[in-house]
Amino acid sequence: MSPMSTPAPSRFQDAYLAGEPPWVIGEPQPAVVAAETEGLFRGRVLDLGCGTGEHTLLLATRGYDVVGADSAPAALERARAIAAERGVEASFVEADALQPAGLRGFDTVLDSALFHIFDTDDQARYADALRDVVVTGGRIVLLGLAPGPAFGPEVSDDEIRAAFSRPGWTVEEVRESTYRGRVPDEQQADLLGVPIGGHVDLPAWLAIARRA
Repeated sequence: MSPMSTPAPSRFQDAYLAGEPPWVIGEPQPAVVAAETEGLFRGRVLDLGCGTGEHTLLLATRGYDVVGADSAPAALERARAIAAERGVEASFVEADALQPAGLRGFDTVLDSALFHIFDTDDQARYADALRDVVVTGGRIVLLGLAPGPAFGPEVSDDEIRAAFSRPGWTVEEVRESTYRGRVPDEQQADLLGVPIGGHVDLPAWLAIARRA
């Protein structure tokens, strides 16, 4: 289910510069809000692939010590502007998720729609890289699109389990969930029965893996 090859970081930078990418919905993912309410986030949190920062801001307003990180400067610029507009103090840094130098000592990593962009080799590289990011006993909370009528990359539960069954990780749970996106074009609007620009909840996985 993983993509043929991992997209270049410039693709995401270009998407933010060009307008409103379909993963920008102007609010946190409902599944992430529910995960916070459930108590899945603990200690110091890294929102990796934070985009425009909705989850970073959510967690900051709920009292977490949280850092948002993304490889796209345009996304970070928008995240900082949104934080300033809302009067929320939040920290954002530029980082490559596959080589997250300097990102250390986090109790929880949130991955909302990042893992599913990686090809199989990079899924393994990502899991290995996060071993140095997450403290022993910490966890990653991962939300990724599942096979279905998606308009983005998809990932299977087996791929998630395989990546986080590598040394240093234990998969605690992979459950069915949803991912909310914005319908980007007429083709997807017709397929999903939702107007262009409307929001749609798509099948997803919510996975929890612990740093052994």
